[in-house]
Formats: sequence, C-alpha cells, structure tokens
Amino acid sequence: MKRILFLLFLLPITLFSQNFKFAQVTDTHVGGATGADDLRRTVLDLNQQQGIDFVILSGDVTEFGSDDELALAKQILDSLSLPLYVIPGNHDSNWSESGANSFRKVFGAETFFFEHKGIQFIGTTSGPNMRMSPGQVPRENLVWMDSVFKANPDQGKPLIAINHYPLDSSLNNWYENINRIKTRNVQLALCGHGHNNHLYDWEGIPGVMSRSNLRAKEEVGGYNIITISPDSVFFQVRKPQVATENYWLKLPLQKINPNASENVKRPNYDLNKNSLAKVVWEYEDHGDIGAGISTDGKSMFTANTVGEVYALELKSGQKKWSFKTGGKVYSTPAYHKGVVIVGSSDHFIYGLNAKTGELIWKAEANKAVLGSPAVAKGKAYIGASDGIFRAIDVKSGKTIWTFDQVKGYVSTLPTLADGKVIFGSWQNGFYALDQKSGKLIWEWSNGHANRMFSAAACYPVVVNNKVFIVAPDRFMTAIDLKTGKTIWREKKDDYRVRESMGLSMDKKLVLAKTMDGELIGVPNNADNMDISWKAKLKLPYELAPTAIYSNSKYIFVPSDKGLLTAVDPKSGETAWQYKISNGMINPPLVLKDRVVVSTMDGKIVMLTY
Repeated sequence: MKRILFLLFLLPITLFSQNFKFAQVTDTHVGGATGADDLRRTVLDLNQQQGIDFVILSGDVTEFGSDDELALAKQILDSLSLPLYVIPGNHDSNWSESGANSFRKVFGAETFFFEHKGIQFIGTTSGPNMRMSPGQVPRENLVWMDSVFKANPDQGKPLIAINHYPLDSSLNNWYENINRIKTRNVQLALCGHGHNNHLYDWEGIPGVMSRSNLRAKEEVGGYNIITISPDSVFFQVRKPQVATENYWLKLPLQKINPNASENVKRPNYDLNKNSLAKVVWEYEDHGDIGAGISTDGKSMFTANTVGEVYALELKSGQKKWSFKTGGKVYSTPAYHKGVVIVGSSDHFIYGLNAKTGELIWKAEANKAVLGSPAVAKGKAYIGASDGIFRAIDVKSGKTIWTFDQVKGYVSTLPTLADGKVIFGSWQNGFYALDQKSGKLIWEWSNGHANRMFSAAACYPVVVNNKVFIVAPDRFMTAIDLKTGKTIWREKKDDYRVRESMGLSMDKKLVLAKTMDGELIGVPNNADNMDISWKAKLKLPYELAPTAIYSNSKYIFVPSDKGLLTAVDPKSGETAWQYKISNGMINPPLVLKDRVVVSTMDGKIVMLTY
C-alpha cells in the first residue's frame, strides 16, 4: 500500500517527459539609459538561439509606462521570432500616463495562461497601479485566476507561476495569489523586480528572482535560460552575443508542502475586535479601487479599474447603478447638482445622472484622464495625460477653457482657492491657473530633473495665503499663494514626508505623514518646517500618498496596508484603529459621525464610532 501511495504522490511530476527550454527576460526598462539597446541585443541573441521554445518577459518592460516607451518596446519585441508572454511591472503601471491601460492595448493582455509540454504557466500583474504603495495583484486578476482554474480543473498538472514582484510581503496581497496557486500542483514561482538572481522560499514554493536585462556596470546585459527536465529545472545566465554561463541554480520538480505557510506572518485583524469603530456595512468589488468617494447625501459614488463608475446607497451599501467606461478609472467622481463627473483612462470625461447612472454627456481628451475633478460654481476642473488642463461646464459637458502647457500628466485632485486652480503634474510641473480664464498665474519648480520627485500625487493644502506641498523628494514646501515664490522649503531626515498631507479642522496645522509612519503638524504661519505637534502614532514603513482628512473629532490617517487610524487632534493619542484589508487606503469620505473608506484591493466599508 505504501508503494502505491508513493507512486500516486509522484504522479503529478511525471505528466511530462520532454526536456525543453524557455527564456526569462525581465526588467528591460525601455526608456531608461540603455534599456532599448540592451533589449535589441537580447532579441537578436534569442533569435539566434537553438532549442528555446518561448520567452517570458516578467515586467518593468518600460521605465515609466508611457505610450512612447511602450510603442518602442513593442517595436523591438516584434522582431522576436519566438512566442512571447509578457506581464507588466510596477514601472509599467505606477507612473503610467495611460493609467496602466495602454499596456494591455499594446501587448494584447496584462495576464497570460498557457500549457506547454505538460506544464501550465500563469502570469499576473503586480501593480501598484497609479498610487505609490506595495505591489498588488489586482483584484480583477484574482477573479481571472479563479475563472482560469475553474476552466482547467486538472489540479495534477504542474504549474509555474510568474509575477513581477516576489510572492512575499512586497505584494500586499501575496497570500491571495499563493492561496490560489497552492490549490494546483505548483512547482515554482518566477519573478523579476530585484535585478539579481536569487532563490527564495515563498511559503514552501521555490521562488526564483531573475537578473535584469540591463547591462548596468557590465558591457552587456543578460537573461536566464531555464531548462525543464522530467525531474529538475536548471537556470543559466545568457550574456547576449557573448556566452551561456554554467547553471547557477538547479531545483527538483516535486510536489510542495501546502501547509508550509503556517509559520509565515499573514495580515492580522484581531485589533478590530476591540476597536471603537464598528462596521455598518461592507462591499467587495470585483476589481481594484484606485479612486476616492463623493456623495449627494443619499448615495456614494466611486469607480474601479474594471472601468466601472457606480453608486452605492449610503445607508446600506447596496449597489444602485453602474456605468461602464472603456478604460480603468482612477479619477475620484465629483458630485454637483445631480451630475457625477469623472475621468477615465479611455480618454473621456463623463457626466452621469447621479440618480440613474445614465450618460448625460462626455468630453474627449487626447489621452487618458487620470485626474480627479474639482467642482465649483457649475464648473469642473480636471487634468489629463495630454498636457491639457480643462474647465468643463457641469451641466452641458462643454469645454469652457483649456490650458495646454502642462508638463507631463496629471493624476491628482486640484485645489481651488483664491480664484485659482492649483495642481502638480508628473514632470515636475506645479501650476496656479485663473479659474475664470485658465490663464497661467504662476508656475513653480522643485529644481529636479528626475520626474519621480514631482509634487504630482499630493493634494495641495492652501491656508494663510500659502500653498503647502510634500513630494517624493521628502521636502515640505510653502509657496506664496499670490506669487508662486518659495517661502520656505525644508527636508528633515528624521521626518521623511512624502505625498500624504492634510489640514487640521481648525486650520492651524498643516499635517503630513512620514515614511516612518508618524503624523506631524506644522503651523500655517511658521517660517520653516517647525514641527510643533506630533501624534503618538507609529505605523510601519509607509508609502501611501492618500490625503489626510479631519473632522471636529478626529484626524483620519490612511495607510498603505489597509489600516485606518483616528487620532485625537488635541492630545495626539490614537483614539481607534480599524484594519479594512491589507491594501492601500484611498481618500475616504468623512461624514459627521461615520466614515466610508475604500482600499485598493476593492473593499469598501462604512464605519461608525
């Protein structure tokens, strides 16, 4: 009997008997210094290789996910004579002017599933999409995985899983992916992201990170040739047009232990049991949510990356209507006099009937519309990815004025103050436009050449005739509201601010969250970054760029791991915390005695306290 059980145990790994090879190319970063040339050399080399069956390109295909970079990468890859399977990485999505929409248009998809000589391969997206946070397998990818496995019920077939990120806590929902692939005969998981060859153990699954295709400090770049035999897998670095090195890793192909996650620390929700905050209702989307929330008092409006704008009943959380756009939506819908205004990565700005979700009008941009509209006096002010900022009549959808000198794309909510529209863009642009005419009043520069330091994700705070911003360069800056001149600009190594900021309810303190998980307050009349107030809060390492909101009772602090903290504005003590999910928190909807919060992985909850 023991012998029979042993044979059955081995059965899953003896379903294939042929040796075959494939190549894993990763982190090509086309658009960076040598990315395009290194990829051309690799494609030429692959076309000259014998015995390689296909190529997997595991993310960070481009440097910034721009349309031009994607087009160039596709042009280079079109000369590849081997079958290609490709997924995006964080560089293709986090700074994408198309809202991670162009990738699937250019390459046909952002996931893949196929079977080759008895082995199944599944590739998923890693995110983060449009918001700085840990990586995340999009909710719609997880739903897709479920459908793929349902359509392919043979759980005995060997499976190799591919994601750009490692399947560990660098993905905020790594366990969601692992839970699914562990229902199959998963043999190993492949990734890129770290730019070096490395072996990991991801909850019992052998995880292999591959080197970047970039040459870095070497003369040429490189990729991995992976050889599958009936019982083993071998990894060799190929130096394009130079040599194939001896294998650096050999792994057995065998059934993993599905219980190996027992010693791995997964998200813990125990604090919710004793929290002063209680759930009134909760809703789970079938896609990611990268937008905030607005309300007309009876319904709440938000959107997802499946491309849907929808309304939930504010009291119950029941869905009232849904409107499908043609692209992923990161724009927070705005409500004004019966109209919901929202942008989509399908290049359109929509005006929808707030009661029914029916289309009233739509206005076309030349590229994706990732910015959120700010509304005042019947006008919606919104930025897009085409270098144009627009003022649109809410009732008719007609364009009132345009400003066509925006550097880079806009993905933020503009601040309206003193007759000005104030916002940043992802090429170090920062602007104040006249609300009536759209004319430039002033433009401010942070002095950086690197666009990754743009003050483009924060919601600018205006108080005491100053504009306050924080950015990835870790500076807090105060700008004169009238002239655009820098009043003060300071960086403190002990308080590494980034993109999350807000204003206290009494408007005396400009609030900012640090990368070390602290909440600080700077007086609006200070002559420098004078941290006169500090909350007794210490979150883990923090990246979420979500704005901080206050009401008369609490300051609400978002995190990139689904934890909402309510801080007493006087004492700085933590009043309560509630963990919604393990995904980044989006801009919440703060009501009198309740707060509605969504997370990037598709959870929405109403909390009362």
